[in-house]
Formats: sequence, structure tokens, C-alpha cells
Amino acid sequence: MRRKKAKKIEILPDPKFNDVQVTKFVNNLMLDGKKNTSFRIFYDAIDIVEQKLEDEKGLDVFKKAIENITPSVEVRSRRVGGATFQIPTPVREGRKQSLAMKWMISFSRKRNEKTMAQRLANEFIAASKEEGGAYKKKEDTLRMAEANKAFSHFRF
Repeated sequence: MRRKKAKKIEILPDPKFNDVQVTKFVNNLMLDGKKNTSFRIFYDAIDIVEQKLEDEKGLDVFKKAIENITPSVEVRSRRVGGATFQIPTPVREGRKQSLAMKWMISFSRKRNEKTMAQRLANEFIAASKEEGGAYKKKEDTLRMAEANKAFSHFRF
């Protein structure tokens, strides 16, 4: 490689749960640099989850939801000859988590509840029960990779 490898920026854990994964999620949730607003939305969503599911902790539901929607393979387009093939490739560890969080946030934003905290909370609950939009996205990605398994020998 000609260029040196980019430095990884160290992400500090969040103040309430002391968890780096929460900070990464909040950074993805953030709009226009408003991190405090994002933290408030996330913490409110965790509180709503705890109210709805009295027997479980909100952070555990969040972690289970992220784990349930984390993809293991994805398809990438590759042009071979004149045709474009969808080639299934394994997902890197950092990208797995990033994709899961982005899917969770995008499907939360599409929900019909009144506040973003309620939307997030309901998406957390749905994903932890293996349902909802984000989980369906993971299943579709997996199905697409399974269907194109015949082209995996084109992997680069």
C-alpha cells in the first residue's frame, strides 16, 4: 500500500451506562452535531423500553436488538465481462455493527409514533423479538446472499 493506514479515532464511553456501543449508536443518531439531543432521545427510548418490559433492562434489550440485526454476509456488485454480478462477501466486524445501527435508526425514523424516542424504543423491542423493519432488512440481505451463492467464486 502506498499510503499509511488511517488512525482509528478512540470513542469514549457514554456517561450513563459507560458503554462505547451506546456512544457509537448516539453518534449515528445525531443530526446537525446535536449530540446532547441524541443522548436525550436514546436515554428516553431506553426508559420507555424499561416501562414497557418491566422484567428486562433497557440496555440489555438494546444489545439483544443490535445482535439480532447484525448481518454476517452482504452482497457486493462486481462487473465481470459485460455482466454485473451480486457477489456474497463476509462483512468486517466494524461494518457489521455500523450496518446494524444504521438500519435500526433508518427504520425507526420511518415508524409512525409521535416522538423519536418512542419510535426507537418500539424498534428496539421489535428487533429484540426478531421482528420489525431492521430485522427484515437483515433477513433480506441474507436471502440475497444465499440466492447468489453460485457467484461467490468471483470474490476478489
